[in-house]
Amino acid sequence: MTKENIVNIDGDQIKESDLTPEQHHHKNHVISLRNKLVKLQFEMDDLMPSLKFHEQALIETTQKQAEELGKEEATIKEV
Repeated sequence: MTKENIVNIDGDQIKESDLTPEQHHHKNHVISLRNKLVKLQFEMDDLMPSLKFHEQALIETTQKQAEELGKEEATIKEV
């Protein structure tokens, strides 16, 4: 005896065989979209530390450059 699949839709338990073709279509899209969102969230979690590292490196190098330019301008004004 095979067990029939039951789907939970907004708190209601419905036999998958009772779904209309349109409902199957929407159910499949919901499953697909949820899976894609999980995958994209994983990728975002993976990418964010790298983005933050490069943003911080850019900030630090531009600050160093600005400090060096400021020192050069001060030296020029002293002469």
